[in-house]
Amino acid sequence: MSHRILSIALFAAFVVATIVISYVAGRRTRSASDFYAAGQRIRGWQNGIAVAGDYLSGATLLGVTGLIALYGFDGAVYLVGFLVAFLVVLVLVAELLRNTGTYTMADALAFRLRQRPVRGAAAASTMVINIFYLTSQMVGAGALIGLLLGLHGTLAGGVAIGCVGALMILYVTIGGMIGTTWVQVIKAVLLLVATALLTVLVLARFDFSVGHLLESAAQASGDAHRYLSSGAYFTNRLDLVSLSMALVLGTAGLPHVLMRFFTVPDARSARASSNWTIGIVGVFYLGLIVLGLGAAALVGPAMIKGADKSGNMATPLLAQYLGGGAGSMGGTLLMAIIAAVAFATILAVVAGLTLTASASFAHDFYAGVLRRGASNEQSEVKVARMTALVLGVISVALAIGMQKVNLAFLVGVVFALAASANLPVLLLSLYWKRFNTAGAVTGILVGLVSCVGLVALSPTVIGPHGLFLHQVTPPFPLANPGLVSIPLAFLSAIVTTLCTAREEQQPGFADLRLRALTGFGAAESGRP
Repeated sequence: MSHRILSIALFAAFVVATIVISYVAGRRTRSASDFYAAGQRIRGWQNGIAVAGDYLSGATLLGVTGLIALYGFDGAVYLVGFLVAFLVVLVLVAELLRNTGTYTMADALAFRLRQRPVRGAAAASTMVINIFYLTSQMVGAGALIGLLLGLHGTLAGGVAIGCVGALMILYVTIGGMIGTTWVQVIKAVLLLVATALLTVLVLARFDFSVGHLLESAAQASGDAHRYLSSGAYFTNRLDLVSLSMALVLGTAGLPHVLMRFFTVPDARSARASSNWTIGIVGVFYLGLIVLGLGAAALVGPAMIKGADKSGNMATPLLAQYLGGGAGSMGGTLLMAIIAAVAFATILAVVAGLTLTASASFAHDFYAGVLRRGASNEQSEVKVARMTALVLGVISVALAIGMQKVNLAFLVGVVFALAASANLPVLLLSLYWKRFNTAGAVTGILVGLVSCVGLVALSPTVIGPHGLFLHQVTPPFPLANPGLVSIPLAFLSAIVTTLCTAREEQQPGFADLRLRALTGFGAAESGRP
């Protein structure tokens, strides 16, 4: 009981501190620009840390570490894809998006295309992607709190998930983007410090010999050859290709990552943000590889699967072992600290996701589609806060039903959604003069529907290893649909554009390129 009291105290301390930060920041939120984009007053290095805080999700810390512990090389594929993805953001998206948009991705699309259709389609895409991502984070939160507080079963996990949903809504409604940014900065720093501590402790157990650590982890896995080469998790090589494609391309289409580039004052700060993020994410992922190998070698696959069949609790269990083992004060304290940091990670990410989805619905759908641009800032912010409440309820319900799914898989699906529905139309809009509204709407909807549909027919949902219909052979053989849905979205957008009439929009493509490449006019307030 004393150990649980310690765990609860650490959780409560973080929650109270972040609520205070959000409340203080919320007092500075006086306009839609403050609520959506922190008034574009965030510096490049600050935003880089915040983007890292937004990007390094609880699913990464818990799910990917568990996959590395259980499957070795195949689990590390996730980290490589996540890191390489930010190079795509830096080279193709960050600066151009900052110059052409105001608050959301749809602003950049609506610059030269018809506003109502593209804003409606972009809002739908943003909502679906963020709901999937929110679900993955809340699943992690439920498992984490259940392990730490000794709660077991679906009901206990549901209660934990509901608490996270309530906190998420509170952060967004009272703090807006300013409060969310500072919560993410603090969370990123805590996450890096905690990961560095565990990394040093793991390496110290093996005399700081990475080779010795790798050998011990492979032996503990029970099949050293498969652990050190592909095949332990990805039995189908096409699955590996599909996942890699989704991870590398997906980040450049994630709404909550793209929205962060609107919080900086200029394109130079956007580039600086990407550079800072790449450095932080790279260091963090190197640490996660060590943690995954350490969990395999020290804790063992049997105990990891005993706590959670998907491996999501490998990191907390490793912390407990390094602190002295189960039942010891050191083990309990270190596990509680790591769990609190993971909980902070989840809260920061879900706050960013909820804010992005709320902003897209209020700014793009409510103001741009329903009100035809005639709404005022106060009504937009009010609708955004109400949307946060609805999103919280939906995400909690979905997370309760998906508590047994590996978090890394859910994140892979989110990246496939972003790479299928958002990235094709964003790139075509920025780089192709002939591109039109029909192509944009078709590309978004085809990417979104094909990705969700293929996931519903995949082995993870249907079949012997799926959630439903265990006696049925899954119609779609790949766990991640990116290999099919991403090319299909690009193709549908291009073919639809070529088969429909050219559009003469004001401003046109030349004006878009001028603003995107030079930043001329980007400082102007209001919608493009």
